[in-house]
Amino acid sequence: MNAYLLLANGMVFAGQSVGAQGVTVGEVVFATGMVGFQETLTDPSYYGQIITQTYPLIGNYGMNHDDMESDRIWAKGYIVREACTTPSNWRCEETLDSFLKKNNTIGIEGIDTRHLTRIIRESGVMNGAILTTFDPADPANKAETEALLAEIRAYAVTDAVKNVTCAAPEVFNPEGETHIVLMHYGCKRNIVRCLVKRGCKVTVMPAFATAEQIKALAPDGIMLSNGPGDPAEPVEIIENLKHIFELNIPTFGICLGHQLSALAAGAKTMKLKYGHRGANQPVTDFESGRTFITSQNHGYAVVGEELPAEMGEVAQVNANDGTCEGIKYKKWNCFTVQFHPEANGGPKDTEFLFDRFLNNVKAAKEAR
Repeated sequence: MNAYLLLANGMVFAGQSVGAQGVTVGEVVFATGMVGFQETLTDPSYYGQIITQTYPLIGNYGMNHDDMESDRIWAKGYIVREACTTPSNWRCEETLDSFLKKNNTIGIEGIDTRHLTRIIRESGVMNGAILTTFDPADPANKAETEALLAEIRAYAVTDAVKNVTCAAPEVFNPEGETHIVLMHYGCKRNIVRCLVKRGCKVTVMPAFATAEQIKALAPDGIMLSNGPGDPAEPVEIIENLKHIFELNIPTFGICLGHQLSALAAGAKTMKLKYGHRGANQPVTDFESGRTFITSQNHGYAVVGEELPAEMGEVAQVNANDGTCEGIKYKKWNCFTVQFHPEANGGPKDTEFLFDRFLNNVKAAKEAR
């Protein structure tokens, strides 16, 4: 079946349908990872977005239950150059096409993804729609096309954290010696796995849990997860964080957790032109002088210059564009990073940050 990508600027890309059929509207972004496509699709941080994969062949090792980062696909749509129909891997359980259909996710293949990526790089992130219902380039469909364009141009990602967070607390590895509370702003399962394999008991808490609720759990440490949307939007969470930090419990923030912490500290965030999404982002650490290759997925960044000096300092920057990639706080027992040290389908260069966090937790416990 034919499928079409209609961008907010009126451009139309014609291809073939992959996954479910119908119409889906979202924010079109691109991701540069060559592997990890299932982790990308099931990452809640992509809520509200249509993902373009820059690597030309996607689905070549298939999909399986173990690589899910959450229970479902959160992306609004999927764009690939070629969706592999004959995956080859001993862990493969199904094809990309069947996985998208099962999750009712609309996709398109067979378009020039290099051309599309260049448009996004030059123009910035742009809204769009994938559809199988009519050809928006056909003059006979002008009225339907104009109505869809109006919907595309009005689209915005809102209430993202509210829609992806958990409804109730959940405990993993209850016999663990070190108790970590993980704030679920849209967290990936591998954050839990990274903590559990280090002997932690992990209590996953809904995003809007208060400082009083956290304190009642008597945790040894707190993790602030990744998540989707504009970090400045969930003002209630930002206000909660100010009180959570006052508990003086060692804290480690990742991605959205990093951004929300900075906003709670009085800094500002900005929307990037086309974001950082992929497994090849270089990050320079000031303390060690080393540059790490990291996995990232974010459309906003902390404005490092806006962080009050008495609150903390920028500890890492992106080696490509100089944006803030990490903060070490002075007032709070906390450090945060913009990238994903837990990334599956990505580099493991920075997974040691979990050990750094747990060393902070251990030191705090010994000092009690």
